[in-house]
Amino acid sequence: MPALQVKADYTIDEESTMRQRTFFLTVSTALVTAILALPSIAVALPPPASSVASEHVCASPAPGNAQCFAMVVTPSKNSANTATPTGLAPAQIKTVYNFPTSTSAGNSQTIGIVDAYNDPTAASDLNYFSNYYSLPLCSGCFRQVNQNGGTSLPRTNSGWALEISLDIEWAHAIAPGAKILLVEAKSASFSDLLTAERYAAANANYVSNSWGGSESSGETSYDSSFTSSSGKVSFFVSAGDSGLPAQYPSSSPNVISVGGTTLTFNTNGTLASETGWTSGGGGCSAYETANSAQSSFAQYQNDQCNGKRATPDVSLDADPSSGVSVYDTTTYQGNSGWWTVGGTSASSPMWAARSADQGVTVNAGYVYASNITFRDITTGGNTGGCQVGLDLCSGRGSWTN
Repeated sequence: MPALQVKADYTIDEESTMRQRTFFLTVSTALVTAILALPSIAVALPPPASSVASEHVCASPAPGNAQCFAMVVTPSKNSANTATPTGLAPAQIKTVYNFPTSTSAGNSQTIGIVDAYNDPTAASDLNYFSNYYSLPLCSGCFRQVNQNGGTSLPRTNSGWALEISLDIEWAHAIAPGAKILLVEAKSASFSDLLTAERYAAANANYVSNSWGGSESSGETSYDSSFTSSSGKVSFFVSAGDSGLPAQYPSSSPNVISVGGTTLTFNTNGTLASETGWTSGGGGCSAYETANSAQSSFAQYQNDQCNGKRATPDVSLDADPSSGVSVYDTTTYQGNSGWWTVGGTSASSPMWAARSADQGVTVNAGYVYASNITFRDITTGGNTGGCQVGLDLCSGRGSWTN
């Protein structure tokens, strides 16, 4: 089996902050000219994957803090870009991945979404999104609490509000029958976010986290926050949007690390290819040991990661050039409405929701067994390189059944 391709010449400074980097996207081989339609709703495909400019909606974090990984297509200050959806629609994602289309998918499950700060328009934006795309309204299935489960919510942050809209809308899009529990930490500090994580784990079956930061030598002490007393809670974490090295909590052996891919479409709107996203997060952890499910997997090579945790485990669409449509009326950079958003912030809640559709505990044991039909991503990707089998840009690949 091919070995994991890993660059071993990087260093990790636990006191350093994450750096955003400028990147260029691969030019698509086919222009997207088709329009797919939902019942009575015209939905445009996103622009061709050709150097689509995008930006992180959350600033680089200070030490001890996390950054959200949502990336919005720019120019963000042009109000014309927010009037109608320009990103992918729920029906298009479900077609690409053969996801369930029933409006009851995810029934009896609860998806926890952990983010920082408050999105004051979360509930109304979710219902607008749902109504537009003919999804069930979520007035009775949505609950928004602070990190301790209370109703006194933290202050508003416009970047994190856009992240929250992405998370809850796409969790609902993929699992419209599930309940959604939004847990808002009072700040982006790891201390507050992990407090929120523990509350979500005690009150949800599936928990999605679209945030992270640089690894540090003390991170292993945080891993217990990604466990539950029942052992039946599934945890998903975005792998990041800056390539290698691995980030935390994506590198925790207790979570499913979710990387990113790029979707390219034929002129008739069908999928032409799914390739690794050049900025998708991944890499070998500097501090975490691989869990037994990963280390015993036939394609995991101990001599490449030296027994350390390899990320990501899995992947899904995350490139902003094939980003998804998000509705958010909490003003971001002077505008509100529809946005095209990508980043592994998109792939994590969709993986959590697809797992809720399945109704089983999706942990490392489940992912590394033969329970999921994967689309193996063998081209493109970050500097870790996508290849046949397990790799450091797409993990095992994307879920396609």
